[in-house]
Amino acid sequence: MKLPIIRQFYQNCSAEQLQVTLEVLEKFIEFRGISDEDVDVIGELITNICGAQEVGDLVKSGTSEKDALNGFAQKVMGSIDR
Repeated sequence: MKLPIIRQFYQNCSAEQLQVTLEVLEKFIEFRGISDEDVDVIGELITNICGAQEVGDLVKSGTSEKDALNGFAQKVMGSIDR
């Protein structure tokens, strides 16, 4: 998870673009022969795209960008700690 990437995704891509990209990556990761390294990279991209979607939704609902990004980061870090 990289907050600067999440910020760039949500600021520069529409919700539809993010969703389509997410669907393509999820299908790609199911292919046989994909290396563990590729799975790690794609997993990181998926996390960043999902973060951009969530941050975008929070900002649209009135949350400040800073609070939305920090809230998402706390949510991810909290799920890792469990």
